[in-house]
Amino acid sequence: MDGFLRQTAHTLLQRGGDLKAVRIILPNRRAGLFFKKYMGQLAEGPVWMPAIATIEDLFYEMARKRPADNLRLVYEMYQVFSALSEVKEEFDRFYFWGEMILKDFSDLDQFLVNPEKLFTNLKEQKILDSDWSFLSREQIALIKAFWASFEERDRYYQERFLQFWDLLFPLYQGFNARLKSGGLSYGGAIYREVAEGLQGMDMPATHHIFVGFNAFTRTEEKLIRYFIEHQGAEIFWDIDRYYINDPAQEAGLFFREYLKDPVFGPTFPGEIPAQIERRKARIQTYTVPLKINQANLVAGLLEQSLGELEDLEETVVILPEEQLLFPILNLLPDKVRQVNVTMGYPVRQTPVYTFLEAVLELQRYTKIENEEVVFYHKPVKELLHTVFLRENNPDFSTEILEELRRTNTIYLPASKLAAGGKLFALVFQKLLSSNLIEVILDLIRLLAEGLQEHSMEQTYLMQCYKQMNRLKDIFDQDIKEAVSVEFFIRIFRQVFAEIKLPFQGEPLEGLQIMGVLESRNLDFKRVIVCQMNEGSFPPSNSMNSMIPFNLRRAFRMPVQEQNDAIYAYTFYRLLHRAEEVHLIYATAGANGQVAEKSRYIHQLQIEMANEQISRRDKVVHVPVDLTPAKAISIEKNVAILDFLSRYTDKRDPEQPAMSFSPSAINMWLDCRLKFYLTYIAGLETPEKVEEEVDPAIFGNLVHLSLENLYGNYLRSKKSNRVESGDLERLRDLIFPAVEKAIRSQYFLETDEEVNLGGQLLIARDVLQKYLIGVLEKDAAKVPFEIISLEADRKYRAQLPIKTADGVVNVSLGGIIDRVDRVGNAIRLVDYKSGGDRKDFKSIESLFDRQDNSRNKAAMQTFFYGLLYQANFPENKLPLLPALYNLRDIFKEDFNPYLQEGTGTKSKKQVMDYADYSERYLQELTSCLEEIFNPTQVFDQTADLKKCQYCPFSEICCR
Repeated sequence: MDGFLRQTAHTLLQRGGDLKAVRIILPNRRAGLFFKKYMGQLAEGPVWMPAIATIEDLFYEMARKRPADNLRLVYEMYQVFSALSEVKEEFDRFYFWGEMILKDFSDLDQFLVNPEKLFTNLKEQKILDSDWSFLSREQIALIKAFWASFEERDRYYQERFLQFWDLLFPLYQGFNARLKSGGLSYGGAIYREVAEGLQGMDMPATHHIFVGFNAFTRTEEKLIRYFIEHQGAEIFWDIDRYYINDPAQEAGLFFREYLKDPVFGPTFPGEIPAQIERRKARIQTYTVPLKINQANLVAGLLEQSLGELEDLEETVVILPEEQLLFPILNLLPDKVRQVNVTMGYPVRQTPVYTFLEAVLELQRYTKIENEEVVFYHKPVKELLHTVFLRENNPDFSTEILEELRRTNTIYLPASKLAAGGKLFALVFQKLLSSNLIEVILDLIRLLAEGLQEHSMEQTYLMQCYKQMNRLKDIFDQDIKEAVSVEFFIRIFRQVFAEIKLPFQGEPLEGLQIMGVLESRNLDFKRVIVCQMNEGSFPPSNSMNSMIPFNLRRAFRMPVQEQNDAIYAYTFYRLLHRAEEVHLIYATAGANGQVAEKSRYIHQLQIEMANEQISRRDKVVHVPVDLTPAKAISIEKNVAILDFLSRYTDKRDPEQPAMSFSPSAINMWLDCRLKFYLTYIAGLETPEKVEEEVDPAIFGNLVHLSLENLYGNYLRSKKSNRVESGDLERLRDLIFPAVEKAIRSQYFLETDEEVNLGGQLLIARDVLQKYLIGVLEKDAAKVPFEIISLEADRKYRAQLPIKTADGVVNVSLGGIIDRVDRVGNAIRLVDYKSGGDRKDFKSIESLFDRQDNSRNKAAMQTFFYGLLYQANFPENKLPLLPALYNLRDIFKEDFNPYLQEGTGTKSKKQVMDYADYSERYLQELTSCLEEIFNPTQVFDQTADLKKCQYCPFSEICCR
């Protein structure tokens, strides 16, 4: 294909002369590889290859220095900032702002802005009347407009902004002075040093040719002008009349300015090429429902084209976003034997990074119990499910996960987890400042053992290892901060957020897959562009900067308009020599929003006079299977019946004892399939971090608070009897009881400060009021005796039932929130934070799965009566099942006791469980016999309302 770089190579060879003294300057290294290829193809005999470099290399070579590592630079800036600022800021929290300020400093240097003028407080009009002759009226008007709007803002924020703004120029001066004394520099400073020192430099006797550039910074402009004026340098422009002659086309923004420039103008060709108009490429646009569907479409388009194009290197797939890379690679047709990927893949999206982050995150959930390190179960389970630990010791991982599920263990000792082997011992240990980085490096080395050389996994690990070594060197040599776990986790995330994994391959052969900016200067016959959505191509309008828009524009620093122009040119440049163009966009956006197709598609369809452009998008439908989901029914086989035997006295002695809770019985009555998935298959509901205090968390806080309140007090009193004088002392303990509950729920250490957010602050106040309400109700019952609290014991019982194998004893178990003796009765109290009812139709209704108003809470409290009576068969006192609905605790007619009867009919209060025990045991026995019945399948509920909040609804397709 006769592309731009090939034409440039041909022109240079046709001229003849000594190419040894020529130096080609290109926007990126990828273009240099293709340029060398074309020079080799076109040369008819031995010739000197001209030197090839990027403009970045040119500046660094002339300055004889290169920029230091970004992390080191931000730390140096932090040192200066700490000395200037009165506000103490930790380095890891400064890092984000430091990166942004560093970029701003680099921008102002590259565009030769006077930092003192830029960072001057311009509120006073007289300042503008002094030495601002270098600004035009329009620029001065922009500055005035900014400070005028600033005056209208809140006084507090004005002062905060001005304090920071006044700090920037001293920070710039101090930062540059510190770097100079340490022999360091950053990109923008190197560019400024070269541009401002051109007159005193020894220039090489080289003929420079700048090829394929679009937009220059002010420093680049100054350098290129100098070379043109003093050494006869040339510029080869890759342009088209279509966007240059039309002022409305942002793609030609920079070129129209350069055409008017007295130095740059003469470097343009006498006649601007009109390739887009002349070639009239076939342009087809496609719309797909989801982003991922684009991978299928790309594979289909390549499959169709394989017979037409023998040279796959003349086909390119442009990916504005990296997330589509692996889906496309996985779906490439088998005939595509060679692929060259010219883009970086974010390390943060690799499995290795996710694993290392989880190892570090585990340290947040570590504590010392009885002089032993223990870990909270949630992060442990997440790590055990990772491919790295699973493949290292699958049996051990499965065994620990099964034990966690079976025993409901909250914290696991490090010694137990370390028994899995060397990798487990490395992962499950308490990291210290002294060994933190070394442990992570050892972990990466261990993971890399046995991996195939040059495999994708090894590449991931090597990149992570390099970055960790880089961090270690910087911390060891330059950063003298203590590396706490919290500090390191934040730095780890921030540094790795910027790292991309470079792919290696043969760049000149096979299908080309690249990012948008990597395509500069390269031409292809067939172009496929994915993710042609606003926000992707062009990218969203966001330029992170501490310098306000008006000031950036006034001082001719880059703003979004210039950014848009660069991306517009990159898009239209792809059309210069293309014969076939496929543009794909998705209709579904993030968070359920509708995605908008790119403005470039609109521009082509409306403005371009080309009959081969599809004016209507081709809708690519994804086949949807409308066949109704089949009912799921699981029959009981030998393995399932054997598993159920664990709940009986016929279990294998080596197997752990298991018991049915009232929740399990309720789940069986609600949905037999859900019971199977939970208690037989052992599927766990995916756990997620809830930022809000949802009902489940609030319920936990209620139980923990009441347990802390009474439990701690009675233990210190060394008596279970509560008298009237105790209640006043208990009121004083409400706040610490609630705070301890919050610490326990959110795994905060005893001495760690509790910073409550808005919702948790409200929840704490509500909890305290509820506890006051409970004490007020208890005041009417004193004196009474607390027999047991939630944490004291788990009640167990056995119930004989008939099965196919004869009579067996089924184990039952449950935790009763509170058992107390009031007068001549024993109360079985269940705390409820929801709106549970206390009335029920009959005992039979509690087990009627067809009854939509079945009272689950009543079934549960009767279950507690069974457990208590089984544990204390000698008891002759009445057992009162009670529901403490905390929402109703302040009502005058508050009554915690169950009542038989519903609606307007007269209701009968349950005065003793014994009056109902025979009927309850009969119904419960029948329910358990159904569970153990070999012919009773595990099937789905017929009531779809129960599926609404079921965690397994997707399995059932409901």
